[in-house]
Amino acid sequence: MQIITTGITAELVRGALELEQTDRGLLPHRLPAWARAQVPDPQLLMAESQPSGVRLAFRTAATAIELDTLPTKRVYVGAPPRPDGIYDLVVDGRLVDQGSVPQGRAVVIDMTTGSFEQREGEPGTLTFDGLSPEPKDVEIWLPHSETTELVELRTDAPVEPLPGRGRPVWLHHGSSISAGSEAGSPTTTWPARAATLGGVDLVSLGFGGSALLDPFVARTMRDTPADLISIKMGINIVNADVMRKRAFTAGMHGFLDTVRDGHPDTPLLVVSPIWCGLHEATPGPLLPDTSGMKDGQLRFASTGDPAEVPFGKLTLQVIRAELARIVEQRAATDPHLHYLDGLTLYGEADAAELPLPDDLHPDAATHLRIGERFAASFKPGGSLGPA
Repeated sequence: MQIITTGITAELVRGALELEQTDRGLLPHRLPAWARAQVPDPQLLMAESQPSGVRLAFRTAATAIELDTLPTKRVYVGAPPRPDGIYDLVVDGRLVDQGSVPQGRAVVIDMTTGSFEQREGEPGTLTFDGLSPEPKDVEIWLPHSETTELVELRTDAPVEPLPGRGRPVWLHHGSSISAGSEAGSPTTTWPARAATLGGVDLVSLGFGGSALLDPFVARTMRDTPADLISIKMGINIVNADVMRKRAFTAGMHGFLDTVRDGHPDTPLLVVSPIWCGLHEATPGPLLPDTSGMKDGQLRFASTGDPAEVPFGKLTLQVIRAELARIVEQRAATDPHLHYLDGLTLYGEADAAELPLPDDLHPDAATHLRIGERFAASFKPGGSLGPA
């Protein structure tokens, strides 16, 4: 059997905005270097380098595929080890196999102090075999919550970049919920599920803890080619307690202004937060409850004072009302701007049926439900669908 090594280049990678050459291979980024340099925050740098929505895409008749990668695992002090990240193998649009790479680096996070420490490790190999010998479209979706350097791709038949299929490019920005949080695999995060059902190509700018109306994210979206755009904003604004209503209103207008500078007529959907009982009527900041970490149970608690809401403190209820008002105001002169209430994706009744395991992030089943509901936006007559 002839083994062919194919150099991993930008033509084989989708969903990343930049590929950094490292001493091992290529590291996909979802923010460009100039943006990362503006806020060198460990949380943001970890989040943007986790390849949510990033996949290798190629056409081949190979029956066997090997991919060497160098993952970076998250290790929480005082908690059991997290499961290895999952790679999804999609052939001709259908999920056919999954795998993991147990080797790699580790970033050790102490939730009580907020410290980050990196420990070095070695690459490992992901293997898929027994595939049909016919030419086929192949996508390998990288783990949505595990930073992954791409080292080497080997196959038993030639590889060529996957040709364009004419699908609209959907650019989405949001929080850890949009990045995938506790989704079951990279193709079952709610944006990935929605993209599959909606027949669009996803570019995900979902950043854990970092959907904060950052100007560099708005400029990145302004400069990224896209046919459809959505912005899901609110939960991190509240749980990080970064601003009050006056600043949020101005910041949201400024964010939209910047995106519109590059995409003046692109369908743009503003999405408010899904249900989260912690912050519906209680402001931030949000703090971790580490008492159950030794048993693998991390929960969160809101610590703000509801009495401060009349003085500008933000809750999810306030955020939803303000986002709806902002979009209504702007839509008078921007007919391609729309609003989606996050409670239609996951509301209080859904929380009773499918509660948030840590009181903050949806579980795997909830990701699928949110994705299936959001996919209606891509249908004819939907906010992001054909006219």
